[in-house]
Amino acid sequence: MNAVGIDVSKGKSTVTIRRPGDEVILPPCDIRHTRSAIDALISEIKSLNGETKVCMECTGRYYEPMATWLTDAGIFVSTVNPILIKAYSDDDSIRAPKTDKADSKKIAKYTLDRWAKLKQYGRMDEIRNQLKTMNRQFGFYMDQKTSMKNNLIALLDQTFPGANDFFDSPARSDGSQKWVDFVYTYWHVDCVTGKTLDAFTDHYHKWCSRKGYNFSSAKAKAIYDVSKELIAVFPKDDVTKMIVHQAVHLLNAASQNVEMLRAKMDESASKLPEYPIVMNMNGVGSTLGPQLMAEIGDVMRFEKRGSLTAFAGVDPGKNESGQYVQKSVRTSKKGSPNLRKTLFQIMDSLIQRAPAGDAVYDFMDKKRAQGKPYYVYMTAGANKFLRIYYGRVKEYLESLDANQTE
Repeated sequence: MNAVGIDVSKGKSTVTIRRPGDEVILPPCDIRHTRSAIDALISEIKSLNGETKVCMECTGRYYEPMATWLTDAGIFVSTVNPILIKAYSDDDSIRAPKTDKADSKKIAKYTLDRWAKLKQYGRMDEIRNQLKTMNRQFGFYMDQKTSMKNNLIALLDQTFPGANDFFDSPARSDGSQKWVDFVYTYWHVDCVTGKTLDAFTDHYHKWCSRKGYNFSSAKAKAIYDVSKELIAVFPKDDVTKMIVHQAVHLLNAASQNVEMLRAKMDESASKLPEYPIVMNMNGVGSTLGPQLMAEIGDVMRFEKRGSLTAFAGVDPGKNESGQYVQKSVRTSKKGSPNLRKTLFQIMDSLIQRAPAGDAVYDFMDKKRAQGKPYYVYMTAGANKFLRIYYGRVKEYLESLDANQTE
């Protein structure tokens, strides 16, 4: 039994190889993430006599290249939750040094103690890996878009208060929105009130035609009437115009990236076998569906429904001692926060749409009628949704495998 403990970090990994009886084959040493260094490590691991298992923490995205390289070389690799390693004690000392060398030794000892229970790392295929990466980028640009939107609204409060509420048209496929295009042209309240009503209406009509928006003379009059009552803090000059235009450009760039990723994620997700089943589930659309598949990955890697709910961190906790049994226990929240966020968005969509006869919505509505708090019935709904997801997707994938076998 050769236990290889790897503490992965950016650019390098610290490796320790141990055998039962505290026999150290390779003391802790740093391995750079270069082709020559990794090939040398693979050669050393393959030269060992007996069965070899490699273990590492699945922290962030740093572990994936190392896990992929070793798996492709035909080496058994297991990735474990960092919480399990942190809670594991490999000796009786009350000292707990936190160094890369100490961590790699601890992981190697953990590998020996959990030898029979270690699960082999299942490498995600290229599509799933790209989809997950795109989803993380999507979240990043969504945060940027929200920040840029708030920044623009704050500037408009100084130049054209409330202009962002003139239109509620949804974003176009290129990410542009009517109210954003409007404030780019009419960046100051004087851009409207400096004209007569007829002159503004005519100018607004031409602007709508040029931008491809619907025109309404009643809307033009409403904007003009509201604008006459507004007070701008900043003067109408080139500096103010530059500031507003810069904010609009930044928001449009973030919006364009968001919509581009949204379309590309749906295109990539459509290549996965479970796509038609997932997209037919209530609450899931062209945005949340790909996000859900990106964060769950291959559902076949989960042994049972409880494994998937635990991965998401929406599994109910337990607290029992003697005859005492706590009825309501917080969920673990030790799984994927990105998956939980997507699940809550799906639950929110179900509550807004209230689809008749949907098992998940009916379950949440029942909990809500019982007076359960918001997070309680939302988490319970997410748990039930994942169990249904697991059953439907796994059954469909197994049927595909059976048809291919025949």
